Amino acid sequence: MAEWRILGQLTDASNVTLLVESGGRRHVYKPVRGERRLWDFPDGTLARREVAAYEVSRRLGWQVIPPTRWVDDAPMGPGSIQEWVEHSGDAVAVFPAGRVPGDWLPVLEAVDGNDTPLVVAHADTPALRRLALFDLVVNNTDRKGGHVLSPRAGAVAGIDNGLCFHAEPKVRTVLWGFAGQPVADDLLSDLRMARDDLPDLLSGLDDDEKSALVERIDEIVLSKTFPHPAGGPVIPWPPI
Repeated sequence: MAEWRILGQLTDASNVTLLVESGGRRHVYKPVRGERRLWDFPDGTLARREVAAYEVSRRLGWQVIPPTRWVDDAPMGPGSIQEWVEHSGDAVAVFPAGRVPGDWLPVLEAVDGNDTPLVVAHADTPALRRLALFDLVVNNTDRKGGHVLSPRAGAVAGIDNGLCFHAEPKVRTVLWGFAGQPVADDLLSDLRMARDDLPDLLSGLDDDEKSALVERIDEIVLSKTFPHPAGGPVIPWPPI
């Protein structure tokens, strides 16, 4: 049995989320028993979805999700653990209106408590394009700006991936800046090559969710374009 040391709890998380140390490395541990009930996702499946998200990223070769695996012998029982990511820069940020950098893409206009116009925007980088496309593939319903980390220059890491893989279209993300732009040929090739393998990597998900994943890939490969938002809430709250 692995030796575990609980270093603290991440109190901003909606579900029980612990910072732990095992084997000399830090991880974010999400026990199944700490998951709160949701009306639109089956009970006790969020940790499985965290692991499945990593497996999809790994199979695609995109490296946009930190290594994540399933554990049975952790302090609060079965759950997911994800390698801790040291955050060194922002890929999503809020700017005063008219002050968005030229190499960033605006997503959302808002005002603060003083009625000052603001703009939520994200960087325009190849790594962020991969993450935005990944979220479309896995149907991520909660890609907030705070869930996009930059461990080093030119890299991104998407965390908090438990609300993915629903069979119904539910994408909510702050990475809509790429909407309408073409998907790079190399990314389309990755999707084509991984398409048939991915359902087998979705342990703990049902057949409808697996089929929907394949259908989303087929739609992207056919259109070769980042889609525009379509109906319903499309930005998570809060966006950052």
